[in-house]
Amino acid sequence: MGFIQAFTGALGGTFADQWLDFLTVPSGIAPTAALFPAVSKGTNAGRGQNTKGSESIISNGSKIVVPPGYGLITMEDGRTTGLITEPGGYIWASGDPNSRSVFAGNGIIASTVSTTWERFKFGGQPGSQQLAMFVSLKELPNNRFGTQSEIYWDDRYMNAQVGAVARGSYTMKIVDPLLFVHNWVPARHLQPNAQPFDFTDMSNDAADQLFREVVASLAAAFSKYTNDEDKDHRITRIQQDSMGLAQALGAAVEENYRWAADRGLVIVKVAMESIEYDEDTRRLLSDVKKADALSGDRSRSFASQAFARGVESAGQNGGGAGLAMMGMGAGALGGMAAPTNQTPFAGAQQGQQQAAPQQDGGAGQAQGGQTQGGQADGSQSGEDPVAKLAQFKQMLDQGLISQEDYDAAKNRALGL
Repeated sequence: MGFIQAFTGALGGTFADQWLDFLTVPSGIAPTAALFPAVSKGTNAGRGQNTKGSESIISNGSKIVVPPGYGLITMEDGRTTGLITEPGGYIWASGDPNSRSVFAGNGIIASTVSTTWERFKFGGQPGSQQLAMFVSLKELPNNRFGTQSEIYWDDRYMNAQVGAVARGSYTMKIVDPLLFVHNWVPARHLQPNAQPFDFTDMSNDAADQLFREVVASLAAAFSKYTNDEDKDHRITRIQQDSMGLAQALGAAVEENYRWAADRGLVIVKVAMESIEYDEDTRRLLSDVKKADALSGDRSRSFASQAFARGVESAGQNGGGAGLAMMGMGAGALGGMAAPTNQTPFAGAQQGQQQAAPQQDGGAGQAQGGQTQGGQADGSQSGEDPVAKLAQFKQMLDQGLISQEDYDAAKNRALGL
């Protein structure tokens, strides 16, 4: 018993055009519908539509057209009698020795289908009538999820527990139609003239259960995604990487609820509509972003810019002493010779500061102060102003100070 393939390609070829009555997918079926009865299509020699046959019921010799993206399952008394997953035209023949069931051995159908067929096939000759149901093999869109409160997971890159409220949608596929029909679809959808089984129908208890299982798996999925050591995923990429997040969510769902193994379902893609982090996570994200910005080459660049701004400020407000101290900072950055603690004009200023209190004590003390001041000046005479200018010139060439800063330092060093 089984199906004889009359032609390949749905509604293709002259042979298909000769079929006046056949079963196929109903027109206007929603893209989110996963399972629905086959309907009769045909004309009575051009004089109207044939509506006398029983819907979704086939008998020996019935003709069926399977469009691309759909599979056909025939059942009797709850047991499977036929499965088609390749598009084309077929004739049901229960007594023909050449009749067969048709399987797609690869592609979108799971490799477990042959094993599933042995589990659920009808054992014996079929009766006069059988139930014909179409199952969608396409991506089923618009399966939404959302959390009512924050979910939390440990994030390796952030090195902390993070939390967020998330909303989005995902697509999924039926990769084993027999597992799906026998293990998951409620009995009321496996009857003649039954309503389509639609995953987006929230009055559908089976679909609602899937929604709850996805929400319950989100924390584990986010943890799998952000803690994947091979891919170095970061929390900020969750909204951008639909395929990577789908793999993590699919793995979490399969680990917790065995969608593929028990129900023949897999998650294909995930689209995050929004992810709102809690207050602690937002602060942590801000700190990590700053730390990232100040790491590696960018850190050295920022430090050089800060140093240059300090040199400019010192040249405007602090005089030569300020420039000297900034010179010490430049040496700490590495790669540039740093000026000593004092410049020639800084030493002169110190000499003047030492002389001032001595002048208050009398002429002799003032003279002594001047002598000490002169000695202070003399102690600085060993420092070569040309060497100092060379250091400032190096700072100018490296872009750490402006031309105006350099000219001001030169004038001070030369006493101009």
